[in-house]
Amino acid sequence: MKLSLRTNAGHALLAVTLAAATPSIAQQDAASFPQRPLRMVVGFTPGGQPDITARMLAPKLYEALHQQVIVDNRPGAGGVLAAKIVADAGADGHTLLFVSSSHVAIPAVHAKLPYDTIRDFAGITLTSTACYVLVVPATAGVKTAQELIALAKAKPGQLNYGSGGTGSGAHFAAEMFRYSAGIDAVHVPYRGIPEALTDLISGRLQFFLSPLASAVSLVHDSKLRALAVTAKKRVAVYADVPTLAESALPGYEWNSWSGLLAPAKTPRPVIDKLNREITQVLAQPAIQQRLLAMGAEAAPTTPAEFDKLIAEQVALTMKLARAAGIKPE
Repeated sequence: MKLSLRTNAGHALLAVTLAAATPSIAQQDAASFPQRPLRMVVGFTPGGQPDITARMLAPKLYEALHQQVIVDNRPGAGGVLAAKIVADAGADGHTLLFVSSSHVAIPAVHAKLPYDTIRDFAGITLTSTACYVLVVPATAGVKTAQELIALAKAKPGQLNYGSGGTGSGAHFAAEMFRYSAGIDAVHVPYRGIPEALTDLISGRLQFFLSPLASAVSLVHDSKLRALAVTAKKRVAVYADVPTLAESALPGYEWNSWSGLLAPAKTPRPVIDKLNREITQVLAQPAIQQRLLAMGAEAAPTTPAEFDKLIAEQVALTMKLARAAGIKPE
């Protein structure tokens, strides 16, 4: 018995010694990662801001990781199809999900999802942020956000506002505006942003929270009037346009964003390695300038910060959906 005890103690000591001297499997995986091409799944058609940003990052990641990064567009159900693909993929860091802020709104408009928005994914990093701009027809007599709010309160239920579809970022930006201002207006969903802007110019809509880049040329050409931006501070492209927070609704802020997720069980060292490399890419002046040209700004975060943002915004969009009477389908 004594011999056995000594032998077991010796084995235990040896095991501890080896464990201290040998990197963990996860650490080894991170050191050799990636071992094959990476697949970046985008839930939108080519040409939109999420797709453009993903394709901007892909060649830079190839330079850093020495593996090809394939951008795989899988549009469908507002991003649900792409998210399901990545949620079901192997959790080794080789299959990633490039998302926009619509990712956090999906639970508010879909009663049943084939994945859990929070539990089935691990944040890598936020990549960029952009704001919306409150615009009205150039022919409207409204010149400030306060005037628009006063008009809406004087005519409850008579003003129409558009969006790129129920549950879209523009929809929730407008719902946040309506909720904060305490106004009653009618939501008119469209198939996309261009269609909504066309009807705004014609006067069929009275206001619209447009993605920043989509409205720039129309404001410049005096077809629309910009009343306020939804960012925390003024933006360069609309230097003379105040924020909603400073002009009418203190504390209001609503941004669109994009970022990268991995399947939930991806080893933390792999997540951290991807975060480091993407953060370095986003620090490159050429990348920052290309984002600014699209009305966006580089905004890298830690994985934990991105996870926290997603959880908070899922809760917020659910709250806004209930307040707006949006029922999941």
